[in-house]
Amino acid sequence: MIIYNETKSGFMQDSEDGVLISKLTSRFSQRLNRPARNEVISWQNSLQFMYMVMNDREIPEDSGIAIEYVIPTSSKRLDFLVSGYDANERHNAVIIELKQWSEVNSVKDKTDIVETFLGGGIREVPHPSYQAWSYATLLRDFNESVQDGLIQLSPCSYLHNYRCNTEKDPIIDSQYSDILEKAPLFDANSVDRLRLFIKTFVRKGDQRKTIYALENGKIRPSKSLQDSLAGMLEGNSEFTLIDEQKVVFENAVSMAEKTKKDKIKRVFIVQGGPGTGKSVVAINLLSELTNRGMVCHFISKNAAPRDVYKVKLKGHMRANSIDNLFKGSGLYYKWPEGDVLDVAIVDEAHRLNAKSGFYKNDGENQIKEIIHASGVSIFFIDEDQRIDLTDIGTINEIKKYAKKENAHIFEDELASQFRCNGSEGYISWLDDVLEIRETANPLFDFDYDFGILDSPHELLDWVRQKNEESNRSRLVAGYCWKWPTKERINADFADIKIPEMGFEMSWNLNNQIWAIDKNSVEQAGCIHTSQGLEFDYVGVIIGPDLRYEDGMIITDANERASTDMSMRGIKTLHKSDPDEAEELANRIIKNTYRTLMTRGMKGCRVYCTDKNLSSYLKMRLANPAYTVDESISYLQVAEDADVYGDLKCE
Repeated sequence: MIIYNETKSGFMQDSEDGVLISKLTSRFSQRLNRPARNEVISWQNSLQFMYMVMNDREIPEDSGIAIEYVIPTSSKRLDFLVSGYDANERHNAVIIELKQWSEVNSVKDKTDIVETFLGGGIREVPHPSYQAWSYATLLRDFNESVQDGLIQLSPCSYLHNYRCNTEKDPIIDSQYSDILEKAPLFDANSVDRLRLFIKTFVRKGDQRKTIYALENGKIRPSKSLQDSLAGMLEGNSEFTLIDEQKVVFENAVSMAEKTKKDKIKRVFIVQGGPGTGKSVVAINLLSELTNRGMVCHFISKNAAPRDVYKVKLKGHMRANSIDNLFKGSGLYYKWPEGDVLDVAIVDEAHRLNAKSGFYKNDGENQIKEIIHASGVSIFFIDEDQRIDLTDIGTINEIKKYAKKENAHIFEDELASQFRCNGSEGYISWLDDVLEIRETANPLFDFDYDFGILDSPHELLDWVRQKNEESNRSRLVAGYCWKWPTKERINADFADIKIPEMGFEMSWNLNNQIWAIDKNSVEQAGCIHTSQGLEFDYVGVIIGPDLRYEDGMIITDANERASTDMSMRGIKTLHKSDPDEAEELANRIIKNTYRTLMTRGMKGCRVYCTDKNLSSYLKMRLANPAYTVDESISYLQVAEDADVYGDLKCE
């Protein structure tokens, strides 16, 4: 999606006529939401400098200009893009990251991180050239024309308010030489140099054909963490860390190095919603710190992700090496005294329990035990994904035990969305719809392939069709149907039965590798086999534990299957404290469906057993699901025709 798209001459004319900002504001409101006041101010400040830069006769009048280009499958936006042909008639796009900064300090112990005044205080952020390069890399990962070399990307950063005083200025310090080589930096004194950089790659105008191809071209399949795991642990850059992901990663590495020297315990709490890259950062840290010679464990309560990772790593690592890296959360109550784990990387920390062991009667508290056993403990957490009565992982609990261990406490947050097609609005809409919290997104109007279906058969057919592409689509359901022990390996036994629809299906037969087994598309997964994993597309059956009655979302713990241990003890609690029991059950059921409905990177379809709920969800849909026709070569279309003759570029 591109908010503003014009030729250079059109951009210059809009700037001179004083309508550029109003057009940007209007189109931004139409396609995303109303821009924040500080965003409009940043456009006013920065785009006048880009008008000055582009005011060069040698930059072709019919070259393309794009402002606020939303990178596919993410919530990230490119500030300014200039397109055209180079001397060899190749398509080129110059990516310019704009910054209003006037002061910067270097950060010596962190790679490609700087310090500047932002958001009311001094903050550590990625170097602007790293940001430009990482955005270009993200675009390259998903756009087929860029990956195939048909379009060249040339990133740079432009700090129009910043003046480098010396050759040793912090922003161009030698520690940043590698990233400055990949994406040059231009300051207030470098307008002529920036113009020359643009003209090097844009010698001839393309009438926006390159931008059209970037905007509408075929999107390559998204990488999944489970498929990229082996390469990551071998040190390959499977995922480029973006913005706050990079900051969190560098902060964690820095903490580990400091603790290695001063022996002071450190606890790092990283908040992040679905699809913000918690597990990606965690695996990158496991690789980096292990390669630095530190003893690290990737810890998760849920066995399903660990089992999938082990299968994916088979043949790349020895079995005992895999077991030494990936651990359950219930091992540390018996951790040998004096043995020090350098770094504990806790994924899905919201799922931690108090007690450990099969009967949940071992140890005292998993949070306390992990902090006690490690020099640095890093907790990746989303409190809105607590889906079990025994889940005790909260930020306050982590802080409480960190203080008891005299650990230094640090906090950070991952906010940018990289699942659900990068639609942060979809997550907010879901929170609003499920009445988890009120948000500014009451109606569905986002670039995410979402819809409500009237039949579970139709839902299963949709999942099967999507799964043919790459075996990365699954059907999941709320835990409202029993999973009897005697039938757990019987493929002919139908656990899930919706008799009024003539629908029957088995729960997952092999819960360890259900997410990747080729036959699993014919079985339904549940919250316990899908949390912590991701798919291209997910179909969700919402069972009778979630209904819509009297204008409200209603949860009903009595409709949960007795074999679901996540609700074990709710009836006993209800006798002693009915209000607390109602509140806990309500949160667990809503969090369960929020988690299930955010497993799909590209799309989600939902079937509701409650017809009122189905009607309610349909009412909350403002626009039909957004889809892209990936069968067309848009670069060829752009080359063969005057594509902008009837293209709506508002």
